[in-house]
Amino acid sequence: MTAITPLESIHKKGTFGDHHKKNESDLLKISEVKNLTIIQVVKYKKSKINLNDVKIEDLILPDENFSNRVTSNKEIRILWNAPRTWLIISSREDLFDIIKKNFKEEDFALTDLSHSRAVIQIKGFNSREVLKKGSPINIDQLGINKCVGTVFHGISIIIDLVDDDPDTFNL
Repeated sequence: MTAITPLESIHKKGTFGDHHKKNESDLLKISEVKNLTIIQVVKYKKSKINLNDVKIEDLILPDENFSNRVTSNKEIRILWNAPRTWLIISSREDLFDIIKKNFKEEDFALTDLSHSRAVIQIKGFNSREVLKKGSPINIDQLGINKCVGTVFHGISIIIDLVDDDPDTFNL
């Protein structure tokens, strides 16, 4: 079965704007990252489990001491979202099953958000400038493998800095 993204009917490919006689590496690229599984993990207040004991393919969940952190490997990114709350994002289709094996039901609530979220990637040397125009946070302080929840032109988003050469953000 093929997943249909929320942006399927409006996403258009092409080169738009003032791109004539410009180097392609200087252009800003905006695209949807498709076929992702997005799982929200919430640790119950009454849970006594130590977060260092719970891993997904040797990735630990960043705790409150490492807020706004991201742990990742080539296939999985774990974003700290709030106290005791994380978003786990991957292109792997079996992600929910992997998480279910490692996270006990009495300690964690798992919610599949894949069909209600879209990930938009902004890539290019001016991507920070675009984000500064619509968000109140100081984007310049955001480093690689860090994320922050904010508002962008009235829409709640999470900004995740994936790479810094060139700047690549997942929203």
